[in-house]
Order: sequence, then structure tokens, then C-alpha cells
Amino acid sequence: MTKFADIEIDKGIIRRAALGDVRAHEVIYRAFSAPVYSICLRFTKAPAHAEDLVQETFIEIMRSIAKFRGEAALGSWIRRIAVTKSLMFLRSAWTKRGQSLSDDWDDMTAGEPVSHGISSHPDDAMDLDAALANLPEVSRAVVWLHDVEGFTHKEIAGLMGKTESFSKSQLSRAYQRLRPMLSVNDGAQPSSATVNGY
Repeated sequence: MTKFADIEIDKGIIRRAALGDVRAHEVIYRAFSAPVYSICLRFTKAPAHAEDLVQETFIEIMRSIAKFRGEAALGSWIRRIAVTKSLMFLRSAWTKRGQSLSDDWDDMTAGEPVSHGISSHPDDAMDLDAALANLPEVSRAVVWLHDVEGFTHKEIAGLMGKTESFSKSQLSRAYQRLRPMLSVNDGAQPSSATVNGY
């Protein structure tokens, strides 16, 4: 999970924010704007889009904070809004390009790794960020949600409007594509902590 879980906001500030207190809104914005931007940038890969999504996320937060019941941490609630806004943005982009959330892995990954710009030389191993950037948008989103944000396949399926098996399939295929990109100098597979399992 990202920094969201580490941020604590006094319940009094949350109550004041729910009543429309602008200063309380500002406290929440200052506390969470950086991690919200970070997660939006991970999904969009474009700073301008990420900045727009931060604004949309905080508009939604301030509009809905009166409904926040405190059953989970405020950070978890905000993180879910940021993820939802990011996925809505990606869905919109897929729609504009005439694509869908369908399992189009074969279209994206046919051929040898070299044909995808992936070096066949282990000495040229890429870092995780660069490797993730080479994944199709859907796969990258599933890997990020599952491995970094800690969402379950059931939660990812709900966010994407798909089945759990779709989420598992996307994650498995993303791992297959990441392995050659993250291979280490001795040619061994990456550790299971890096890219493995569900």
C-alpha cells in the first residue's frame, strides 16, 4: 500500500470538513495531494492528466466527505476515490480509442520479447517502473492495484466491471511479460517478491 495508510487526520478536522469548513478541506488536501497525484500518475503516465485527476478526486472528496462514516481510515477512502477516478479516466481513453477492457493480450504481446523493445541481453535489465510502463494499460492497472495498493482480485473486478478471473488472468500475463524485462544478470528469474503469485 502507498503512503495513504501512514497519514492520520484528526477526527475533528474530518467533522469540520463535513460541515464545509474550507480550512479543514485545505488540511486534508495538503495531507493527501501528493499520494493522490502519485497514484493518478501511475495510471495515466501523463503529469497533466494526473493533475486533472487530483482536482477531480478532491472535488469528489469534498463533495462526499459528509457521507464518510469512518468505518475505514480516511486515507483508504481517499485512495479508493483516486483509484476510481483513474480507472474512469482509463476507461474513457479506451473508449475514445475504440478499445475495451477485453482480454486483448495476444494482440499486444505476439512475438519475441525483442519485438516489443525488450532486450534479449540480461545486462540490460530494466527497473520496475520502466517495465510497468511497457505493459498495456489494463495489465499495468491490475498489477499496480494488486501488488502495490493491495486490492484483492474481487475488488479489482468490481472497479473494472469484470470478473475475478479476468483480474487473475491479466495479472498472470503481466507477470509473464515482466519476467524477461526484469531478469537479473545470471539469467535467473526475478524473485517472487518482485513479480510472482497472486
